[in-house]
Amino acid sequence: MREIGVALLPDETLLVGSWELTDNRVLADKTCNRIDRLVNGILEHVADHPKHGAWESLFRDPRDGRLWERFYPQGDLHGGGPPTLRWLNAADAQEKYCFPPGS
Repeated sequence: MREIGVALLPDETLLVGSWELTDNRVLADKTCNRIDRLVNGILEHVADHPKHGAWESLFRDPRDGRLWERFYPQGDLHGGGPPTLRWLNAADAQEKYCFPPGS
């Protein structure tokens, strides 16, 4: 298995975080921590979803221009559960986040 740094690799399209139970505590796994570092220091925030707010947010990777969506697929869990970060093509991102082409 290859060692993954923080920056997104060209072949990556999906990061799924999970929570782990350790010593009777729920802790974020390495993927959750990586997603947090990406959205808080590497990726550029583009928009929050017009209807769902920051529960679904769009980011751009300044290195290659790819668009990434952070969302919380287990919304029934406390705090929305662990995050997921997935690549979105430009057309889907523009439609979902209601921003003009080329933004």
